[in-house]
Amino acid sequence: MAQLESLPTGQPKKESHCQQYEMTVNKTQWPIIYSSEYNIGFCGLEKLHPFDAGKWGRIFEFLKSAEMLRDDTIVEPMEANEEELLFVHSAKYLSSLKWSWTVAGITEVPPVALLPNFLVQRKVLRPFRFQTSGTIMAGKLAMERGWAINIGGGFHHCSSERGGGFCAYADITLSIKFAFEKIEGVSKVMIIDLDAHQGNGHERDFMDDERVYILDVYNRDIYPHDGFAKRAIKRKVEIRCFTDNERYLNAVKRNVEDALKEFSPDLVVYNAGTDILEGDPLGSLSITAQGIIERDQIVFENCRSRDIPVFMVTSGGYLKETARIVADSILNLRKLGLISCEAAENAPLIDTSVPLTFLPRSRSDGGLFARFKRTCLSRTSNSSQNISDMNSSVDPATPTDTTKSLAAAVNDVSPDENQF
Repeated sequence: MAQLESLPTGQPKKESHCQQYEMTVNKTQWPIIYSSEYNIGFCGLEKLHPFDAGKWGRIFEFLKSAEMLRDDTIVEPMEANEEELLFVHSAKYLSSLKWSWTVAGITEVPPVALLPNFLVQRKVLRPFRFQTSGTIMAGKLAMERGWAINIGGGFHHCSSERGGGFCAYADITLSIKFAFEKIEGVSKVMIIDLDAHQGNGHERDFMDDERVYILDVYNRDIYPHDGFAKRAIKRKVEIRCFTDNERYLNAVKRNVEDALKEFSPDLVVYNAGTDILEGDPLGSLSITAQGIIERDQIVFENCRSRDIPVFMVTSGGYLKETARIVADSILNLRKLGLISCEAAENAPLIDTSVPLTFLPRSRSDGGLFARFKRTCLSRTSNSSQNISDMNSSVDPATPTDTTKSLAAAVNDVSPDENQF
């Protein structure tokens, strides 16, 4: 694990800069964090891994359709920068991500090894950095509001020195470490990890840290089988393949309650993976959609009834229907009053009559000029397509046409991107 360098006796410790802690969040914004930058789409290569790389966007769209969230009532994170990542990760590890074959191993998509690294940085690692920023911010918002949800994150297989299992950055470790440093009164944190897989990344990072209590309920028969990391788990609940609702929910309820009697945290980090769903190709458990909703309710009821700030990250889930289930679970928490934000619920709609030049500029879309340029390009493309349709019956390139898609991606991304 990366350690902060010790300073000579008497010399004050230099405070780490963290842009998430400097960001102002309006009262009319839910403590729910999401950006369209979370979603991964690159030449169809994301389809080579069972993870639904567009899950986060679909969760957000479901919540918008339910009229819970709007674009202007969520918190949009920025991209985690190198200085922030170095707070936990070693420079050696971050340097290793500049090699595409390293990222191919972490994401378990071998063809990524053949791509120029500037493309890998832009199309694969950048979304992870945005989600990591969202998890850091969730810790801050949970302490301010009592709860928070990052519609993303939960990269619990990544430690300070090693990535794996589709996890490139240790977002949970980063969030906890920054909370310890930045928030007065945070001296003890509990991780409740209910993803189907063992959370070996944060377990390795907090191996000898008595300030962090880890409750991990996982399928012992699947990845990662990390015996060394298990030593960090304070309450280990190993279940077997095809465990059903009744046995699973009883185990979760009993152990969450007992853990909170045994340890009194100032903050709870809830890793809410949905890969426990029946039929999930990697989780191998038999929990229904309703079972997942009840599981999340158990965690929030136990934390909120004790006035313990809690934040949730969405972690694993490898079936298309998991996006709907996550959204339904969040809506259930709202219905039960376990999460609420009256100012956001009653926030006035944005006045669309206000000239565009007076609206705040997006952090990620390049501003007004870039939007105008994209509009022109889109119209040009549409016109060209109409002419082509009249003169040719050739089908347009499909997402699986890797050669054409890759060429388009190269033209879309500059090799001068900052690489971490």
